[in-house]
Amino acid sequence: MKRLLVFIAIALLAAAAAWRVAYRPGNSDGVFLGYVEGDILYISPYESERIASIAVAAGSVVKKGDPLFTMTTALLDRAREEATARIAQLEAQVENLQAAMNRPEQIAVLQAALERAEAALQLSRADYDRQRKLYADGHVAKAALDRAEMARARDEASVKEARRQVEASRMASRTQEIEAAEASLKQARAQLDALNIRIKRQNVASPADGVVQDVFFRPGEIVNAGQPVIALLPPENRKVRFYASEPELPKISLGERVRITCDGCPGDLYGKITYIAGRQEYTPPVIFSDKERAKLVFKAEAHLEGAARALPLGMPVAVTPAPESTGLAQ
Repeated sequence: MKRLLVFIAIALLAAAAAWRVAYRPGNSDGVFLGYVEGDILYISPYESERIASIAVAAGSVVKKGDPLFTMTTALLDRAREEATARIAQLEAQVENLQAAMNRPEQIAVLQAALERAEAALQLSRADYDRQRKLYADGHVAKAALDRAEMARARDEASVKEARRQVEASRMASRTQEIEAAEASLKQARAQLDALNIRIKRQNVASPADGVVQDVFFRPGEIVNAGQPVIALLPPENRKVRFYASEPELPKISLGERVRITCDGCPGDLYGKITYIAGRQEYTPPVIFSDKERAKLVFKAEAHLEGAARALPLGMPVAVTPAPESTGLAQ
């Protein structure tokens, strides 16, 4: 009986060892199981706004620079109109400061005021001389002479003021005022340029060639800044994700070319390994089977090349190292 139990135990251990060798992920011929994935670009608006129009649909093939969607710009358009009006105002202000402070008509008015002040001064001077002689002869009181003297001094001051106003009207503004006005004008123009850029960016174009995978919103809906509207997959972003057990890991290396096979696919599909995980993980459910359940493997990725970029996402594939002499379409 003991011999029978020992024999059964040995048979079970041998069967377990054979099962482990026969059913690890990837077989002894270096075939690795995986599936097609893609690094999708999620295209979003730069600012929160309402969608005005969408130019593509799921499945559309687009080129770099093709329009994808447009956001409304009502608020930005009003801000641009305001900025344009402010620039016109500041340009007129700078031009006015750089020229004479007053126009010829205004200078003529100030000149007439100067002449009127000079005439009043002549009259007050004559009255003062007359009052002084009368006071010396004793015909008028001292108060009359004081009033005449004060009137003369007043008119002399008025003439000086009017003359300086005329001189100031013929002068350009101070350099500091002109520089300040020019700086304000430069700032207003920069703000207008920024608004034009923001309005232009509301027309979102494709950043690369690719296929539209999904459209998440429709015209009329409000979208926040950074919220995806379009999912775009460039061909060069398609890749195969596969798994290798520790004993088979030395069979692959970064930069190595691999051959991709799948049911009903052409025989000339290739890729290049661009990633190998640094630690083990469990085989993902997408390639679980009774033979491979609970196996520890290393994840690897190979970016597809040439015709292999047409493989659909989620397609189960098998990956094998390609001979060094195999040429790949770039």
